[in-house]
Amino acid sequence: MTPTSALPVVDVSVAAGACCSPVTGGVLDVDEATRLARIFKALGDPTRVRLLSLIAAQTDQEACICDLTDPVGLSQPTVSHHMKQLVEAGLVEREQRGRWAYYRVVGETLEALSHALRP
Repeated sequence: MTPTSALPVVDVSVAAGACCSPVTGGVLDVDEATRLARIFKALGDPTRVRLLSLIAAQTDQEACICDLTDPVGLSQPTVSHHMKQLVEAGLVEREQRGRWAYYRVVGETLEALSHALRP
């Protein structure tokens, strides 16, 4: 005879959330789909992706707007517009220091995007 043992009871709602991404794990609700789309839309512009990578490449993941204009070859008002889009999407945070704005990557948002696309 084969010995028998009880199988553990698993809460399916918890298990599904732990192994499946929001996008591939089921149907997103309207609010979550809207939130993800807003973030991905902000990353739909190559200049914004480049700006985000420039900030992330800094040792403290922070950069002054004055240090972002030359690398992308755009004027300060244009870079500020792109940075506003990244702030509104929650990808970076802005802090005013005197006359300059400093931007810092929001790691939690990048992690959430990564998690949303995992199969």
